[in-house]
Amino acid sequence: MKFPQKHTLKQIATILNCDYVGDDDFPVLGMNEIHVVEAGDIVFVDHPKYYDKALESAATVVLINKEVECPPQKALLISDDPFRDFNTLTNFFKPFEKATSLIAASAKIGEGTVIQPGAFVGNNVVIGKNCMIHSNVSIYDDCILGDNVTIHAGTVLGADAFYYKNRPEGFDKLLSGGRVVIENNVDLGALCTIDKGVTGDTLIKKGTKIDNQVHVGHDTVIGEKCLIASQVGIAGCVIIEDEVTIWGQVGIASAIIIGRKAVLLAQSGISKSLEANKTYFGYPAEEARKKYKELASIRQIPSIIEKLG
Repeated sequence: MKFPQKHTLKQIATILNCDYVGDDDFPVLGMNEIHVVEAGDIVFVDHPKYYDKALESAATVVLINKEVECPPQKALLISDDPFRDFNTLTNFFKPFEKATSLIAASAKIGEGTVIQPGAFVGNNVVIGKNCMIHSNVSIYDDCILGDNVTIHAGTVLGADAFYYKNRPEGFDKLLSGGRVVIENNVDLGALCTIDKGVTGDTLIKKGTKIDNQVHVGHDTVIGEKCLIASQVGIAGCVIIEDEVTIWGQVGIASAIIIGRKAVLLAQSGISKSLEANKTYFGYPAEEARKKYKELASIRQIPSIIEKLG
């Protein structure tokens, strides 16, 4: 998430009421999660296990809960609770804006687009040309849709990320300030849920077709011309490359990569990254031919035991 204008390290520290290491006027341009940070961004870290990863990331400002040696050309924000203060910044730069109508006055809707009765279009949404938005679709604030996009009834774009910190008093929610971006010629079935990024974008690229009741987690990127069948669940921060086919009821764990033109057969469970141009089946998913041979071998175990007996 980029800030509306450049801020200084001192200004950010004043918002958070925290100490800092670095020049007062050190430039701060935005905030992001570690997998999408760029120069000028703030990243937060609150566990020693991940200190090095954050300090060595592309982020030039690290919101951290211990004063450590500051890397060259970087700055630190010293906080007793970086998770809380990351939320403070999200609230400051991206506060919740209440809706006052079913279609916000600030929404931009392209020529030829049809929005059926009962659909909700939030603040600052952009919808391209010749789209079809069916009834009871909810498009939360700041979502971007390209041209020729079809969204069927009951689908939700832009709900919050499923991201919590376990505290003694209960689960503390990491606030979401990102967006959902849908490129041209994408079809979304009924009752799909596409969560927005925590600070960046959840992206579905051009030409992809998604069936009913599919869930896409925060900050996931789905490539061009993918086919995704019903009841697929995709966790956050997944990268699905171009022309991947995913059949029904597949589950995909977070932060993995599915290679280009991979095929994931129905009810497979994907717990690690998969190579391109192969077909996968089972849990944990492996190449389909190998998995089928394993299953065939397992079926022979009873007869083998009987012979041995």
